[in-house]
Amino acid sequence: MVLSGPSGSGKSTLARRLVDEHDGVVFSVSATTRERRKGEQEGVDYYFLSREKFQADIDAGLFLEHARVFGDHLYGTPRAPVEAALGRGLDVALEIDVQGGVQIKKAVEDAVMIFILPPSPEILAERLRARGREDETAIQRRLQEVPKELGYAAHYEYLVINDDLDTAYEQLCAIRQAEKCRFDHRSKKLRWKI
Repeated sequence: MVLSGPSGSGKSTLARRLVDEHDGVVFSVSATTRERRKGEQEGVDYYFLSREKFQADIDAGLFLEHARVFGDHLYGTPRAPVEAALGRGLDVALEIDVQGGVQIKKAVEDAVMIFILPPSPEILAERLRARGREDETAIQRRLQEVPKELGYAAHYEYLVINDDLDTAYEQLCAIRQAEKCRFDHRSKKLRWKI
């Protein structure tokens, strides 16, 4: 399940809650070249890589997707943990940038694409400021990216408006359940000839 949307839309919160409350779902930890923020843990929040190591991993084909995001930082989804989890029959929640989401859809045919949005641009700006993680310059840079991110929304199958976290979470769970019941997914497991 690919969850994308602007910074401050709630995609990380929703993805983490899905993982915490469902045994069959694991969170995909992304790699990045950005500096570790206070409180972030290696291998839990991100894999923090040097630019050289990140490029070497790109060259070796170790990422399902990778993109340059918010200026000069590289982000990517390590291939091996995702493929291992899928091989064990688990669902994988990927909270990634829209550029990466489009790459995932090309690499993983049955990826479920979910776009997360707050109810308005004003609420998005309020949420970014309320997080208290970035200065106003960084917040403005993130807000300037929103029109570009919205341009990718057509690549996604589902839209969740995160006006109320509990309602948005219920919608995310409903999408997961509906996808589990899709005929093409279930027919692969049937012993009937159809």
